[in-house]
Amino acid sequence: MGGVIDLSRAGKGNFVKMRSPLVEALWFIVEASIINNKLVPFSGLRVALLRLFGARIGVGCRFLHPVRVKAPWNLVVGDHCWFGFDTWIYNQAPIRIGSHVCISQSTFLTTGSHAMGTTMNLRVAPIVIEDGVWITANCVVQMGVTIGRSAVVTPMSVVHRSLAPEGVYGGNPCRFIRKRFD
Repeated sequence: MGGVIDLSRAGKGNFVKMRSPLVEALWFIVEASIINNKLVPFSGLRVALLRLFGARIGVGCRFLHPVRVKAPWNLVVGDHCWFGFDTWIYNQAPIRIGSHVCISQSTFLTTGSHAMGTTMNLRVAPIVIEDGVWITANCVVQMGVTIGRSAVVTPMSVVHRSLAPEGVYGGNPCRFIRKRFD
């Protein structure tokens, strides 16, 4: 039988806090009441508030639906990107999204996990999503991943390794299916 990791000894690992508790509390209120509120249909308001809290968002981006963002100060988005209903950006580390990217409904991007074999300390690593990527519905993209230019991730896939450009990928774990363009 294996051992049990004492969670009371787990630490913050390589996570570095980027904002004060006051800013984080203010963001929590804004995110819960406006950003992740399906009764607020105004993309421009979401973009303005994300920018106010430090997100760098290009022109023509659409945040029409509720979305969750853990740390807007760790978010960079290029031009003309679309974010679907219930997208969750759990970004304790930076997430950089290129231009012309579509992230479909209920997709979860997470830059953190835990050292499961040792201390359960928090570990974080950035995510990079290059130009032209389409991450379809209900996908999970894990820490440290780069998704190459114009790649497609099919529904309900789990991306735990970087993906090469212009491929179509799917499954759990995510695997190459075919080239996107002929």
